[in-house]
Amino acid sequence: MGRRKKMVERVTALMSNPEMIRNIAIIAHIDHGKTTLSDNLLAGAGMISKELAGRQLFMDSDEEEQERGITIDSANVSMVHEYEGEEYLINLIDTPGHVDFGGDVTRAMRAVDGAVVVIDAVEGTMPQTETVLRQALKEHVRPVLFINKVDRLINELQVDAQEMQIRLGKLIDHVNKLIKGMNEERYNEGWRVDAAEGTVAFGSALYNWAISVPMMQKTGVSFGEVFDYCRAEDMKALGEKCPLHEAVNDMVIRFLPSPIDAQEDRVGVIWHGDLETGIGKQMAVADAKGDLAFMVTDISMDPHAGEVSTGRLFSGSLSRGMEVYVSGAAKQNRIQQVGVFMGPERLEVDEIPAGNIAAVTGLRDAMVGSTVTTLEGMSPFESIRHASEPVVTVAVEAKHMKDLPKLVEVLRQVAKEDPTLKITLDEETGEHLMAGMGELHLEVIAHRIERDKGVEISTTPPIVVYRETITGTAGPVEGKSPNRHNRFYVVVEPLEPEVRELIREGEISMRMPELERREKLMAAGLGKDEAKRIADIFESNAYFDMTKGIQHLNETMELVLEGFVEVMKAGPLSKEPCMGVKVKLMDAKLHEDAVHRGPAQVIPASRQAIQAAMLMADDTLFEPYQKVFIQTPQEQMGGATKEIQGRRGVIIDMTSEGDTTIIESKAPVSELFGFAGDIRSATEGRAMWSTEFVGFEPLPTNMITEVVSGIRERKGLKKDLPQAQDFMSM
Repeated sequence: MGRRKKMVERVTALMSNPEMIRNIAIIAHIDHGKTTLSDNLLAGAGMISKELAGRQLFMDSDEEEQERGITIDSANVSMVHEYEGEEYLINLIDTPGHVDFGGDVTRAMRAVDGAVVVIDAVEGTMPQTETVLRQALKEHVRPVLFINKVDRLINELQVDAQEMQIRLGKLIDHVNKLIKGMNEERYNEGWRVDAAEGTVAFGSALYNWAISVPMMQKTGVSFGEVFDYCRAEDMKALGEKCPLHEAVNDMVIRFLPSPIDAQEDRVGVIWHGDLETGIGKQMAVADAKGDLAFMVTDISMDPHAGEVSTGRLFSGSLSRGMEVYVSGAAKQNRIQQVGVFMGPERLEVDEIPAGNIAAVTGLRDAMVGSTVTTLEGMSPFESIRHASEPVVTVAVEAKHMKDLPKLVEVLRQVAKEDPTLKITLDEETGEHLMAGMGELHLEVIAHRIERDKGVEISTTPPIVVYRETITGTAGPVEGKSPNRHNRFYVVVEPLEPEVRELIREGEISMRMPELERREKLMAAGLGKDEAKRIADIFESNAYFDMTKGIQHLNETMELVLEGFVEVMKAGPLSKEPCMGVKVKLMDAKLHEDAVHRGPAQVIPASRQAIQAAMLMADDTLFEPYQKVFIQTPQEQMGGATKEIQGRRGVIIDMTSEGDTTIIESKAPVSELFGFAGDIRSATEGRAMWSTEFVGFEPLPTNMITEVVSGIRERKGLKKDLPQAQDFMSM
């Protein structure tokens, strides 16, 4: 512990100088070496022993992570590195690579300013590499590149020195092509990675060595010598001459921005308030003496201290006993402890100034994405948008009745810790439904509920979450309130794809200034009249109030929108969530007396009009699809393609490299259960594969009746398909 204590003293000394801070994340595809690389950086900083680095996997502190050999949760650590005679503080987040835990990467991106993208020299850029790079650029996080496992290239693939350089050059070009495709403006501003400039390092995280052009100038070791050392398998000597932590940390300090440089640009992207106000200016310069602006990016449980909220501090300073406002909460919260993370341990400090990543206890009302501030009424930060949506659901039940109250509490807690998890209570069956990113995601959560929370549960086999949408237009359809005194006339039609995309990307929300929203909607192809009259957005559905001069509508509008949200959460066909539905209120007749237009009257009228109209507008189901990438030896290719085609899959592309075939395909999630075992037996265990969420596509017409009936039966609804008349009061 002595080493760590000393490190905390050095960390605390550097905290208050934002020029000397770098907040970085390590991001990559699964198994490309992120956690091994983090180990080496920690060993270089003197926090773990050099002998164990690369095998200890210090950042994977959870026993499930160690058993499965993958990172499941992002882990934070603060360390000190000396560069050109000056000490710098590096706050590092090691992120997961598995697609099911991609939400952790998105959240980590909000806390950092720079990212080290790790790529396997043999496998090259993989689907998840692209996903994490896209998330980084979207949050204006600057990337540098580390090409790992270069020794495999030399010793396993037996390439010569020239071939090695050509291959590495191709990898760098491909990463630059991705950056340019995702954000050309940044690419032109110099956000490309370039070996000659020093923004690319090559090495082996397992054997603790790395080289970059500045490192070659410093140590005098040339590319040719690196090749010779690897051929001779003398990695130890190479590690002593070119230590990995030095090459990577030097690159981080030299090329990734400090909080002061980064916040000037990033605050405008992640905060939609007025940049000319006091708080706007304080955040742009990371002013430690300004008002507090802290964004929560992660919540974890500490058995002794309760909930720990980790996040990025954009302005002000955090200290014990502060009274703060949490966005969306009515009363103030009091901060109990502030600290920094050292992997699994949280070490207390007295005060943390702006520009740092901090861990705080006492924020009872905070959720992931909450804004914590000392300013009452401050505009909150933009909410964090995840790249994929929950597509697989299991029903969770407590094995013992006495655990039921505890299970409800535990599920609430789990949903708070992981916002990519959706927990709902099925009113009809009384089941708790847990929706996540994939089978592994739900398996890990279920295991944690039993292990950490001490509640024994049973889960059903996974089922797929479909989406309801409409293909035609219908209306005006009349919805009457039960007392017949209020009537609403709605038209439904599919929402324009461009508008849907803007909502999904978080470019349009009801929180942004009206004028800015109207201009974006018009640019996406909506008429001026519609763009002006948008009343609500729920997920990827929108409600427009096209009426003019109707008395009392203003005070009733909130209830009308409640009816809209209820239908969008559970559509009329199969009670699945809706997507891409545009509802327009064309006319309304309301009772003079407020007593006769209360919630019990208005909500059902609004709801039934939309339900009936959707069924008239050819309501149908969309199912989630995943892209499946398979690498397999050529002689096993037939087995792999047969496996995909037998699951209603489509092969998009096939390329071969040497004797390996790379198959790019897509298949419905509902057909991919048990795929892992089947692909192993079909290819004698020689295929490597990964998946990526790709979106929703229409369910084949011949399957709709069967699937809808199955869903309705499971949810305890009438098995027959509903008709529009069922929702219209005569």
